[in-house]
Amino acid sequence: MKVLGIESTAHTLGIGVVDENEIHCNVKSMFEPDEGGIHPREASEHHYQKALQIINEVDQKTEFELSEIDAVAFSQGPGIQQCLEIGAVIARTLALKYNAELIGVNHCLAHISIGTRTTEAENPTTLYVSGGNTQIVEFRSGRYRVIGETLDTALGNALDKLARKLGYPHPGGPEIEKLAEKTDEIIETTYPIKGMDLSYSGLVTDMERKVGDEKDEIVANTFQEYAYSAAVEALERAMAQSQSSEALLTGGVAMNTRLREMVAKMCEERGAKAYFPPPEYCMDNGAMIAHQGLIQARAGDRTEIEDSQVDPNWRPDEVKVSWI
Repeated sequence: MKVLGIESTAHTLGIGVVDENEIHCNVKSMFEPDEGGIHPREASEHHYQKALQIINEVDQKTEFELSEIDAVAFSQGPGIQQCLEIGAVIARTLALKYNAELIGVNHCLAHISIGTRTTEAENPTTLYVSGGNTQIVEFRSGRYRVIGETLDTALGNALDKLARKLGYPHPGGPEIEKLAEKTDEIIETTYPIKGMDLSYSGLVTDMERKVGDEKDEIVANTFQEYAYSAAVEALERAMAQSQSSEALLTGGVAMNTRLREMVAKMCEERGAKAYFPPPEYCMDNGAMIAHQGLIQARAGDRTEIEDSQVDPNWRPDEVKVSWI
């Protein structure tokens, strides 16, 4: 079964094509603001302008005609509404053009499913960290459960905010990582864990206040050490509760080397296994949407046109799971 997937939740418009055996292509274009963060109107305009170019590139890279696809999957939520709507329009159009099934998928669950496809993880406790989401998710009793999550700012957005204060453009995570690699020194600050949940807004504010008084690399390293330690502590607690022996780190922030080191070390000490998808599949991408659409399609899950409106606040624990 061949499925085309469309990702458009935030800054990335991505289109991928997969079947049961192969990821045939994974093409994307990322909106990069001139300054500040992601402006919804500008990001959605980027997606609109790049759509035909990416579809043509996908058509060239696949060894079969797009008319042979069986289903079109798209990010139905969560995400930025204007961006989601562009992806939904593209999906409806292609589904009608190629007489293919339409499948709306949850963006968060797509990150988890591409993680299990590209690693040996089977039923992991997942730490999902991205620009707009920070959650610890497990599949329990027929549904994905959010065991812990950020109460305010997502980890990726927190990195972006601090990077902007330091004078770096979006996305800020890679810049913070480069700075942090220059030192082992950290300073005292607030620890952002609240039981099983996380709260990054206070840590960001405190680090922003330190800019100018402390070296940039010390600010960056301090943020990373506190922010990532708290996330891994919450992940370990969730694994202890469910006696999980697998941890999956996914989402855009999962490409960070220091965070991967912390997760790997924690799992080593627990006698558990840590899994990390290839960087290409940590970032938002169309292949993960296509794969999630594939496993839903095999379970008979379909989305009618009249039910294909996007949901910017669609939580993973609201999804009715039919494919496991």
